[in-house]
Amino acid sequence: MHCVWVVTKGVVAIPVWAWVVGASAALALTYGLVQVSRMLLYRFVDRRIASYQDDLVAKHLEEVQNMYREMRGWRHDFHNHIQTMKAYRKLGEDEKLDEYLAGLESDLAHVDTLLRSGNVKVDAILNSKLSLAKDKGIKVNAKAVVPPQLSISEIDLCVILGNLLDNAIEATMKIDRPEARGIRVYIDAKRDHLYISVTNTSGERPQKIGSRYVSSKGGYHGFGLLRVDRLVDKFGGYVKRGDEEGAFTTEIMLPI
Repeated sequence: MHCVWVVTKGVVAIPVWAWVVGASAALALTYGLVQVSRMLLYRFVDRRIASYQDDLVAKHLEEVQNMYREMRGWRHDFHNHIQTMKAYRKLGEDEKLDEYLAGLESDLAHVDTLLRSGNVKVDAILNSKLSLAKDKGIKVNAKAVVPPQLSISEIDLCVILGNLLDNAIEATMKIDRPEARGIRVYIDAKRDHLYISVTNTSGERPQKIGSRYVSSKGGYHGFGLLRVDRLVDKFGGYVKRGDEEGAFTTEIMLPI
């Protein structure tokens, strides 16, 4: 059996089979490292997704509990109003009963703070998030007009709005002075696009890497920003983020 040698000037001669074996070993090692890296990446992504889902469940639970508290409050008030009106009626105090009813009508005009955009699914997510913000003492200024029928996925639109409001609530709650906490939401149809603007007061400048804003916290929060960007890109939309002294704004345009 003949053995081919590789001889280089000034270098020890090495047989070709040794080169082949070495190259094969290097390829096997590289393949193994790639497989290990891929496995670690999958585990990392799984943990991020699990964390994201856990945070979503916790947030939705808090929102539902907040709505239940409001419903219990309305039920308690309604029961008291009924008892008062029955007492006036029993005593024959018709004038006082009329005054009480007029006062209730005036109060209801202020209590009816539910946002009605024209789209049921959007109303559900907006009222859920904004109700939670108000419960935390955040001042809310919101106006929304959304067509009842959209060409984009309503579920994906709700995911976008949910992430924007979650981030706005979290950023606003970092402000030390409660009276300075505020969120402004404006949504309207602009020709053939849906315009979304969410502004929150902030006590610190958001972090940036190059021209991109990043979450100051990893896990769900960073994943939420990525979800918004990917969904906007999915529908051929446009997203713009900007910060100025004491405020942060996200603007999105989506084709409808």
